[in-house]
Amino acid sequence: MKIVILDGYTLNPGDLSWDAFRALGDFTVYDRTAPGDIIGRIHDADIVYTNKTLITGETLEACPNIRFIGVLATGYNVVDTKAAEEKNIPVANVPAYSTASVAQHTFALLLELCLHIGAHSDSVRQGDWTNSKDFCYWKYPLIELAGKTMGIIGFGRIGQAVANIAAAFGMKVLSYNKDKRGQGPGGITYVGLEQLLSLSDVISLHCPLFPATEKIINANSISGMKDGILLINTSRGPLIDENDLAEALKTGKVGGAALDVVSAEPIRSDNPLLNAPNCLITPHIAWAPLESRQRLMDTSVNNLKAYIAGSPINIVNAVLHK
Repeated sequence: MKIVILDGYTLNPGDLSWDAFRALGDFTVYDRTAPGDIIGRIHDADIVYTNKTLITGETLEACPNIRFIGVLATGYNVVDTKAAEEKNIPVANVPAYSTASVAQHTFALLLELCLHIGAHSDSVRQGDWTNSKDFCYWKYPLIELAGKTMGIIGFGRIGQAVANIAAAFGMKVLSYNKDKRGQGPGGITYVGLEQLLSLSDVISLHCPLFPATEKIINANSISGMKDGILLINTSRGPLIDENDLAEALKTGKVGGAALDVVSAEPIRSDNPLLNAPNCLITPHIAWAPLESRQRLMDTSVNNLKAYIAGSPINIVNAVLHK
């Protein structure tokens, strides 16, 4: 059985082991694969794994040996699942591996917006504290989270984990769910979107990217928010109209934004948020702590073992129902 991983570097830049995969067959891993090299690398493969390398219907036509496709992520839009289904090829993803790390990163971003830890540390090293006339100083307004309201758009596993942390900070938590209102688990309150936008001091995005959620944060929705709102996005970049957000940051309507994802990744040099004030951007790393990547690796291996054993798990297309 020939196993090929097309783009393994982000999962394992060298601090994890591929040995569990090697034990299952003739194994090859590539750090990255350019579009023109995809077919050449998997044309005779039985098992293919991808993270962000596209597996299209045309690719599947050219690679008739493929029996199983694994995605080294939760999102699986990089694979033409319908074309795979038509060829009776199961596609497996890895759900829930990064819940703790993404929730943690969400609050790392929020706390940096509130306290400017990095900027103050740099200021100290530049001599500002040594030369201060007082025992302390601060270069930016400092914000306490206790008593503030966090609005969470998307209340799956990660949204719920973020809600638990927010509650521990003494925050009130609102969540938008189009079908629910009133009290929810853990003391959160389900509200409509307009109510969430108008009542929240912090808004954190944790919803999937669908046509209905694309650019859910735009000039119109921002206009319904409190002045000085803090916005966090660790979900999907296209949830935000980046031009509208950049303008709102310039006017101060949005007091600060902290993003781990943008509309096109790697970020383009002309992205308007690169020059927007009070905007933190990290390079899509919320999922990437060692522990999280180890869970991703382990589940990916288990997905293949389950397929080999005849009881596939985490299948995202309808092959098993045929």
